[in-house]
Amino acid sequence: MSFADTFKALSNPVRREILQMLKKGRMSAGEIASHFDITSATISNHLNVLKKAGLVWEEKEKNFIYYDLNTSVVEEIMAWLAQLRKEDENDEEK
Repeated sequence: MSFADTFKALSNPVRREILQMLKKGRMSAGEIASHFDITSATISNHLNVLKKAGLVWEEKEKNFIYYDLNTSVVEEIMAWLAQLRKEDENDEEK
């Protein structure tokens, strides 16, 4: 996982919506696709970008692939942003 991959993944509104959906719990690729008016292949591509960025986990069970939010990557990004903000606030105090 790199920050470049993570920010690329987060730059797309469909991928951000997928992450919002996965906050509620794991979902199959079919369940995710049913919420969008785009092809399953396009959803699969979005899921692959999210997986490459480390934002989601993939788990295969029988004929289904389930996706779950990887909160550790989200927490790492939030910590980095908080640190950046803290550094910015310290600069303003000077």
